Amino acid sequence: MASALPSKNEGRPTWLRDNHLVQAWLVLMLAIVFGTCLAAVHVNLSDRIAENKLNESLEKIPGLIWDTGEGGIAMDILSGRIAVKKKDRTLVYPVFQVTDEGKTAGWVIKAAGQGYAGSIELLLGLNPAGDTIRGLFILEQAETPGLGNKIAFPDWLNQFKGQGTAEPLAVVKSGGTAPGTIDAITGATISSKAVVGIVNRTVSETRDLLEPSHIKYIRNGQP
Repeated sequence: MASALPSKNEGRPTWLRDNHLVQAWLVLMLAIVFGTCLAAVHVNLSDRIAENKLNESLEKIPGLIWDTGEGGIAMDILSGRIAVKKKDRTLVYPVFQVTDEGKTAGWVIKAAGQGYAGSIELLLGLNPAGDTIRGLFILEQAETPGLGNKIAFPDWLNQFKGQGTAEPLAVVKSGGTAPGTIDAITGATISSKAVVGIVNRTVSETRDLLEPSHIKYIRNGQP
């Protein structure tokens, strides 16, 4: 007679095999260990991620002020923050003052908001008076590939150039090109409205504060 095949649990302590509470604690401990490791990696990389974002922002700034993407010989970029006081909180916007030969050539404001699939971060370029949009760049987005992610395409972003800021921009769906309107991306109206909403809110909250007296400048990493 052939011998019976050994059970896959043979040799394993029965108290461990049958004790669901112990198994649950083992799973919990493994989750804690892996979670701690992931958190440690994130902390170690967060400074590098922030530095990379800052470098990307600085690289894009000239193109958000000048059409050629190149400033004057004496161009300088001053980093700072604008604090916008609300009833129950204070919002802080990173801002870059772009100067050329000692005079303000424009402003670039970093802002963020909720899109269709996740957070959207953008850089908004304004003229010295803050009443005209010079350019727009999507710094980070997680919108649907082939649809919502077209908010980062230059052809769509170019609609913002030259738009006035006296009145909020409106989203249209019929290919409108009238001043003050932005044509929505087909199949991605929510993503389109999200970007326009971030731009309108940013302009509304910071336009009257785009003066050196309202900005807390950061020099050598210190405010």
